[in-house]
Amino acid sequence: MRKINSTNTFNKDQLETSCGMAYTISVISGRWKLSILGFLLDDKVLRYGELKRKVVGISERMLIAQLKELERDNLVQRTSYPEVPPRVEYKLTTKGKSLKKILVQMSQWGEENRKQN
Repeated sequence: MRKINSTNTFNKDQLETSCGMAYTISVISGRWKLSILGFLLDDKVLRYGELKRKVVGISERMLIAQLKELERDNLVQRTSYPEVPPRVEYKLTTKGKSLKKILVQMSQWGEENRKQN
C-alpha cells in the first residue's frame, strides 16, 4: 500500500488525471479484474458463489478485495438481499458495460498474439 503523501502516489494521481490510457489501466489492472469483468459481461448478473467458481484459482480474500475495488471505481454494482442465507449479486454498471469494446479487443489481440512467443 502506498503512502498517501508520497511522491509516488502524487505522480500516479497526476498521471491518471491527465492521461486517459493511464486511468483505464489503473482501473482494470490486477491479475483478476479482467476475468471478473469478462464473466460479468458474459453472464450479466452473477452471485458471489458463481463468481468464485468461475474465477479459478482466486482466493476468497482476493475476490472480495477485487470486487470492492471494482465497486469503488463504479464498474460493478453489488446488490445484497436480506435473506437467509444472504444473497449477493454483482453486475456491471453503465460505466463497466462501456468497457465491452476494449475488453473484446484485448481478448482478440491476446488470442492472435499469445501463440507467437
